[in-house]
Amino acid sequence: MRLKNKVALITGGTSGIGKTTVELFVTEGAQVAFTGRRRELGQQLADQTGAYYIHADHRLVADCQRSVTETVSKFGRLDILFNNAGIVVSGTAETTKDEDWEDTLLLNVTAVWRMSKFVLPVMRANGGGVIINNASDWAFVGAPEVVAYCTSKGAVLQMTRAMAIDHAKENIRINAVCPGDTFVDRWVKEGFYHNSGSLSEEEARKTDLPIGRVAETIEIARAVLFLASDESSFMTGAALLMDGGSTAR
Repeated sequence: MRLKNKVALITGGTSGIGKTTVELFVTEGAQVAFTGRRRELGQQLADQTGAYYIHADHRLVADCQRSVTETVSKFGRLDILFNNAGIVVSGTAETTKDEDWEDTLLLNVTAVWRMSKFVLPVMRANGGGVIINNASDWAFVGAPEVVAYCTSKGAVLQMTRAMAIDHAKENIRINAVCPGDTFVDRWVKEGFYHNSGSLSEEEARKTDLPIGRVAETIEIARAVLFLASDESSFMTGAALLMDGGSTAR
């Protein structure tokens, strides 16, 4: 019960790392609100866990604002924000489509800023809080043909550091979790990148990571739990790598 009496808001919570984090936070005692664009999946998860589903598209400023106000209206406070919603598209500087670039930056970067902007006054009024941003090991190193994604996650990491400095004295801790390759159902349905083609689970799990396998979503969710809990009380502006040794090479 490491999050007992805490209220958490998780963006992009209907699948993958977000969904597993919703489930874990509930078992750890938190009252959880989560967002997502897919109503059916959101309602299913809400029914299964008792968490509160908010239909939202974080590319829209109104939905960012509403997800915060609705959480506070439902639970009376907001202690933890996990900025998890994001998109992964492939392409070099020449082959990336304008709409893919804009969607990636809007969802992966601008929405993180907006959600933080709307949450900070609430946390300040409550005497403090925690923001966790989902970055990536590719915030540290480049990768082939994912220029928009790498750009966005590098920006998220620097935003995390800058915000952490700005709000440290307000008892608001801001850190980033930086996952490496993590198996999610989307890989099988869409491929590694947005609409890049379905894969078998065996194909999706192939890896050259030093640890010899890709991560499971629960492993990343546990890192988010650590950053959300008092166990990380002296951490702010930090980037917690969970990459199976990828950036050690």
